[in-house]
Amino acid sequence: MDPRQSPAEDAGSALLALYDPALPQVYGYLLRRCGSREVAEELTSETFLAAVDSVRRGMPPRIDVGWLIGVARHKLADHWRRQAREQRNLRAVALEPTAQDDPWDDRLDALRARATLDRLAPQHRAALTLRYVDDLPVPRVAALLDRTVRATEALLVRARREFRTVYTEGEGEIDD
Repeated sequence: MDPRQSPAEDAGSALLALYDPALPQVYGYLLRRCGSREVAEELTSETFLAAVDSVRRGMPPRIDVGWLIGVARHKLADHWRRQAREQRNLRAVALEPTAQDDPWDDRLDALRARATLDRLAPQHRAALTLRYVDDLPVPRVAALLDRTVRATEALLVRARREFRTVYTEGEGEIDD
């Protein structure tokens, strides 16, 4: 350790020196587990940003590849939790009872659901995203959309109906 450097600067230097040799190992670890280059790249970036944040706060235990892999493992778990929450919320859109109580398939393809959301009217997409993807309560959705709660509930009924119609029309096809 250079006596002119603080411990945080020393940890920062250690992380910087470790970056090039650790990058392929962290990326490889994530790619093998998630199977998507884009996701692995994003999580690798999040891993190194979290490592830098930890160094800045003076909290890293020891700077080595094992520690970075541990950070990557946590980032991957966070990703899986976000993905599961998003899929649960998208299923909720399809499963929420309507006035007609029509039957609806309880298995909703997340990719098709996202594509369906993209095809909805902007106000319907916003309402459904805030309510079911972001998991906000109806009063909060109403406030964000600058509507009354009753108007927002009516908007959500119309948005769910439009979602089901567009989703059903596209049954069997998945957009890219």
